[in-house]
Amino acid sequence: MTLEDYKKIIRENLDDYRYYHSLCVADEAKRLAIKYGENQEKAFLAGLLHDITKNYSKEEHLKVFERFDIILTEQERNSEKLWHAITGSAYVKHILFIDDNDIISAIRYHTTARKNMSLLEKIVYLADFTSADRKYPDVDIMRQLVDISLEKAMEYSLKYTIKSLKTKGFVPHSDTMSAYYEITQKLKSEEI
Repeated sequence: MTLEDYKKIIRENLDDYRYYHSLCVADEAKRLAIKYGENQEKAFLAGLLHDITKNYSKEEHLKVFERFDIILTEQERNSEKLWHAITGSAYVKHILFIDDNDIISAIRYHTTARKNMSLLEKIVYLADFTSADRKYPDVDIMRQLVDISLEKAMEYSLKYTIKSLKTKGFVPHSDTMSAYYEITQKLKSEEI
């Protein structure tokens, strides 16, 4: 498939807002890939497809889980906002037949992050935070940090996410907490 084929597929699956967001994330992922030495084509494609199932209904997500034997943790079952990353990675693997585990994993962890993230995973995670369409209060800080250091940007974004979730009464995903702990320890050890 060509990039135009993939754009057509996401256009069919996403509303106008989410389609534009996906194009912005793809552009930002490519920019970060060039800056940090990752494969820019893979970064663009992962960014383009990261939200492919974002507009699915609850029933559509449940069908994907069942069809591909995806077993959710209790926390994931209770957090529908996380479902699109899980179903999206299954969609690109089983329906689009993309067999690149880096791309699949970058889509899978673009909402929660995780411990031991690859460069591509970090790039897509941060591109989702810093894409041109984003307008949340700390976006300018995030955009500055992402150009200074992926690690510092990861630390800030994870801290921001954890605080935001807790403020709203949600428990952050265990993968998010593991990623945050790992990055803070890494940055502390580099200061010594």
